[in-house]
Amino acid sequence: MAHPEPAQRERYALFYDVPTRWADNDIYGHANNVVYYAWFDTVVNRFLIERGGMRPGYDPIVGYVVASSCDYFAPVSYPEMLELGLRIERLGSKSVSWELGVFSVADKTTRAIGRFTHAFVDQRSGKSAAIPPNIREALEALL
Repeated sequence: MAHPEPAQRERYALFYDVPTRWADNDIYGHANNVVYYAWFDTVVNRFLIERGGMRPGYDPIVGYVVASSCDYFAPVSYPEMLELGLRIERLGSKSVSWELGVFSVADKTTRAIGRFTHAFVDQRSGKSAAIPPNIREALEALL
């Protein structure tokens, strides 16, 4: 298996500002790993709401996270303003795999790279479902 490497800003199609908080730091003085996953979830859901028209709590088809990972290259600590880059690694008919790059404002390369996959599901039946058209259109624009 290849050793993970930091990525350049140019790799990402869209960026969101994410401020760190005092509570993000752990006893070692940097953001705890679980905080990164909250940032990833926040950025992806913001994209889905703003660009894809997702309506949490109302839409019958939802995306469930079925896989996730993160590679860490350099620590992040409060107080830092971060920029999370967003890109799509893979777009299928019923799932999407995201990649998120964590940058401090002045960074040219990632401090961390997160990945997760959403599988779309009909909440009522619990069965796999096609990505809703409005969300698919937003995803395709990010490719």
